[in-house]
Amino acid sequence: MKKPGKVLIVDDNEDLLNAGRLFLKQHMAVVDTEKNPERIPARLQSETYDVILLDMNFATGATSGKEGFAWLRRILDLDPDAVVVLITAYGDVEMAVRAVKEGASDFILKPWQNEKLLATLNAALNLRRSRVEAQALRSRQRQLSADLDQPFHGLIGRSPAMESVFKLVAKVAVTDANVLILGENGTGKELIAREIHRQSPRSREVFIAVDMSAVPETLFESELFGHVKGAFTDAREDRAGRFEIASGGTLFLDEIGNLSLPLQAKILTALENRQVIRVGANKPIPIDVRLVCATNMPVHAMVSQNAFRQDLLYRINTVEIQLPPLRQRPEDIRPLVDYYLGMFGRKYQKPGLTVGPAAFQKLQNYPWPGNVRELQHAIERAIIMSEAQALQPGDFFFRTPELPGSGASEDFNIETMEKLLIERAIKKHDGNISRAAHDLGLSRTALYRRMAKHGL
Repeated sequence: MKKPGKVLIVDDNEDLLNAGRLFLKQHMAVVDTEKNPERIPARLQSETYDVILLDMNFATGATSGKEGFAWLRRILDLDPDAVVVLITAYGDVEMAVRAVKEGASDFILKPWQNEKLLATLNAALNLRRSRVEAQALRSRQRQLSADLDQPFHGLIGRSPAMESVFKLVAKVAVTDANVLILGENGTGKELIAREIHRQSPRSREVFIAVDMSAVPETLFESELFGHVKGAFTDAREDRAGRFEIASGGTLFLDEIGNLSLPLQAKILTALENRQVIRVGANKPIPIDVRLVCATNMPVHAMVSQNAFRQDLLYRINTVEIQLPPLRQRPEDIRPLVDYYLGMFGRKYQKPGLTVGPAAFQKLQNYPWPGNVRELQHAIERAIIMSEAQALQPGDFFFRTPELPGSGASEDFNIETMEKLLIERAIKKHDGNISRAAHDLGLSRTALYRRMAKHGL
């Protein structure tokens, strides 16, 4: 079966060109030949080749390989991702090895054996395919970066608290320091992590996000560090872990406060040694990641309670960023509402929507236990359900909670308020956790964590 490969053979020996073409046409989709190397640039302008077979010497009696080196450099100037396989005589092997160091992909000795030629070309085709795929990924990454290339895309805030956060992000992003982002659920911790990556020298590399609370403890090492085929029952092939995949870029570990102490120790070992070992292997793999972590847990208090390793905390929080909850920056509600009106108005083909004065007052007075994520969901629900051009109070389905302890001893403690809101949401939906989480603007997992924190 022919492979969908395009091959160009460049050699001054007409017999060799004919032999190569006749054999390779049985296996490759396109096989072109060229006797005159001066025509290489014109051919590369009109056609893209997966592999170029290039002779080392063209002038009569020439053995120095100088021409081969010159054309190798010219080809790589015209197409840096070109895969060039050199055709060389037995005595030129040393030169061929030197050429490989200068950018050639491989070399084949002449007179060649057909099986060896085909095996070399197949390996070269796989290399070309990998390079093309890598280039496509880089282009996609650049395009995504360009689409998001505006300061703090999706991060809305003009309050002094958020301005301070933006300034701190700008300072730390250009370094390679590890960052710990603290804040309640829904405050935008992942957005901040992505912004740090976008402004960093690693912005052209990958950003890998891992929700640590969603990784089962039994699969932790496999997910984070990778595994080799046969390491366990379902390990049917070698697989790279998240640390390895993120190498060169940024690794974002969300909800790191949820890790057990044994798993914290494994993370710490990988960070200290700057290497990982796949499950089932014993060979260490070096890693180079910029680490950004986030949690809504009180990790500093957890250290004193022996629930979080102090040495890991030191390792991950070279710089610490505290995100304020939405209730502490009410001046940001208006720009956030306008942003989501525009975004969801376009999504649901309802342009020009507004929020009426009474409805906005309702939004302004609500304490937003689910923070910006809850506001986003509230606006989206209202747009979906409303038929009016101006959203009204009745379009927003949450109930403004009363402060706990009405009467003699009012308790304004935020933890107490959070517990009360969770209790009321669960009661409202008769114990249906999914609906309660939806009302609170939380995920089911996040709600379960908060319930555990409050002993509910």
